[in-house]
Amino acid sequence: MAVESVTGQKSAHAAERLPLCVDLDGTLVKSNTLVDSVCILARVQPAVLLRFPFWLAHGKAAFKQEVTARAPLDAAHLPYNESLIVYLREQAAAGRRLYLATGADRELARRVAQHLGLFDEVFASDGATNLTGPNKLRLLESRFGNGGFAYVGNSRADLPLLTASSQAMLANPVAGLRGRLQWGKVSVSKQFLDRAPLGRSLWRALRVHQWAKNTLIFLPLLLAHAVGLGSLAQSVLAFFSFSLVASSTYIVNDLLDLTSDRNHVIKSRRPFAAGDLSASVGVVLAALLFAGGVLLSLPMAHRFLPWLLTYCGVTLAYSLYCKRIVIVDVIILSALYTLRILAGAAAAQVPISDWMAGFSIFFFFSLALVKRFSELENLRARGTAPSNGRGYMVHDMEQLRAFGTASAFASIVVFTLYINNSEVRQLYHHPQRLWLLTPLLIWWLSRVWLRASRGQMNEDPVIFALTDRASLLAGVVIFLIAFSASM
Repeated sequence: MAVESVTGQKSAHAAERLPLCVDLDGTLVKSNTLVDSVCILARVQPAVLLRFPFWLAHGKAAFKQEVTARAPLDAAHLPYNESLIVYLREQAAAGRRLYLATGADRELARRVAQHLGLFDEVFASDGATNLTGPNKLRLLESRFGNGGFAYVGNSRADLPLLTASSQAMLANPVAGLRGRLQWGKVSVSKQFLDRAPLGRSLWRALRVHQWAKNTLIFLPLLLAHAVGLGSLAQSVLAFFSFSLVASSTYIVNDLLDLTSDRNHVIKSRRPFAAGDLSASVGVVLAALLFAGGVLLSLPMAHRFLPWLLTYCGVTLAYSLYCKRIVIVDVIILSALYTLRILAGAAAAQVPISDWMAGFSIFFFFSLALVKRFSELENLRARGTAPSNGRGYMVHDMEQLRAFGTASAFASIVVFTLYINNSEVRQLYHHPQRLWLLTPLLIWWLSRVWLRASRGQMNEDPVIFALTDRASLLAGVVIFLIAFSASM
């Protein structure tokens, strides 16, 4: 037994001296860089997507070269597998020769190697040869001989390389890969895991907390005092339909914003930016969510579906282009809130008053400006310049605050005028009690802007409202006042 142990130790030490070849996509980097580049290209140059069939006609290597040239990824902010990086640094410090062997285009591979400063040489696709699978294996064996290298991979395309290597290692392996290696009697010496649990990542990608915005769908039904079993069921169906479609648009927005999110302190932790979910999974998930939302809307398609599709169209226009136009972006954000109210009115088949429409325009425009103001305030606190392409500068903050506070108090003026309207007397037995809501609205909006000015506001006011105890208490009091006014 002692002899076998010594022999095993010698074999392990010999393997540690072999040249170590590391794959890029899914291994060194948790995401697929080609798919990431396509997503970025879809945002910056969407018309170029029409050229894809012509590029693919010249081979996948040529396709990768064309995409990489037009959508260069920032190597400094890619979602690296940190546990693997630590190991590579240790091996480099011990004098082991490291090689980046990837099917990605050589220009991207060169930038990654230059950023990390760990690799002695780079093997990559060159526009003519797609360096994956058998092509990569032939190159490595011609360079190092049969079994003369160690290899780190993650996918089934790496299976022949892992099998042929003298030291097989895995990094965030796809399902079933380890089982295939065991079936082929290939032992895995090390495994480098750096990825959040799938369930948690999917939940975060859906942004279920943002579904709170969709409760606005119930507002027309409540304000019209027309709550019945049938109308309530229609509103509930509309809520879930809208929520599924909204989650679909959030995913599309995250995929289009990969570059800016990876440069952001907080947004870099989003599942797609962090590489916890692949962009390919995001595309499929967005399609399924959209289809599910549309299917739920079919029982009321003639009146609700047009509003749902309008929401999708406006959101897509915002994600692709409008979010980079100063002021237009916040107008669209506020309009998306109002669209939810209009969709709710259509689903419940109740009218929406001009007063409600006017209040929502000013109120939600103020909240949209809070979001932009807080982003700039957080950037100023960190001493960094805006890099998300939104067009706002830190010195715009005072003007945004003026716009936002003016709009907030305009919404309160509209509300006070509404209280004196004849329609209110028909809906409420004690309309004078609604005046108690005015100081609450003044307090809450003033508090939101005061906290934003102090840098104490989350960049999303919805998250703030859902997590702030005082805001939740104010919401309960507002409901009780409105209920007592109607009795």
